[in-house]
Amino acid sequence: MPADAAVPGGAPAALPQAGARVARLRDLGRRPYPPVWRAMQAFTDARDAATADELWLVEHDPVFTLGQAGKDEHVLMPGDIPVLHVDRGGQVTYHGPGQIVLYPLLDLKRLGVGVKEYVHRIEQAMIDTLADWNIHAERRDGAPGVYVNGAKIGALGIRVRRGCTFHGLAFNVAMDLEPFRRINPCGYAGMAVTAMVDLGGPSGLDAVKPVLVGHVARLFGLAVEPAPSDL
Repeated sequence: MPADAAVPGGAPAALPQAGARVARLRDLGRRPYPPVWRAMQAFTDARDAATADELWLVEHDPVFTLGQAGKDEHVLMPGDIPVLHVDRGGQVTYHGPGQIVLYPLLDLKRLGVGVKEYVHRIEQAMIDTLADWNIHAERRDGAPGVYVNGAKIGALGIRVRRGCTFHGLAFNVAMDLEPFRRINPCGYAGMAVTAMVDLGGPSGLDAVKPVLVGHVARLFGLAVEPAPSDL
């Protein structure tokens, strides 16, 4: 999946600048949350200054995750969906089929990017992806993520250890949104949630993955190379 992946209308995403750093892309398909979480922890703990950055794409089995500051009171009626306390920032969110989860495993020190700018660029990648389907999205002050007409379509939950990122973004493409009604999404009671398919966007992840990855690559000056899906 190259960084110059085609976007709707046939126009390629912008190419990374000459001398761009290589990032290995792993498309993990659909997987349960815990093994992927443990794998990105292990990758981050083991990496050194010479370790190539990686981007992991995954579609998770249904799960609610609570960040380090997460409050159990924001999980209203989990039912048969498991609830996990994890080591990212933020409150509670839902992952499930029809949602792209992207874990950028980046060395921010090497890229010369601060944490605030990292968050801004990740949000911008989702905003630019939506724009390719003529969906206007924006940020909201004090509530990280991406919104369309006030409804959240992309969530962020990150962790930075020794200048290296793990966890990442969740981008609603074509999913059952009912589980979001069982929580206060990101800690906000009654927050509306939407998905691309409900806004005239695609009905599957395959159309969106290369576009999202292409925008992330462009915004961070990365040259993306495919890597095996094993962890």
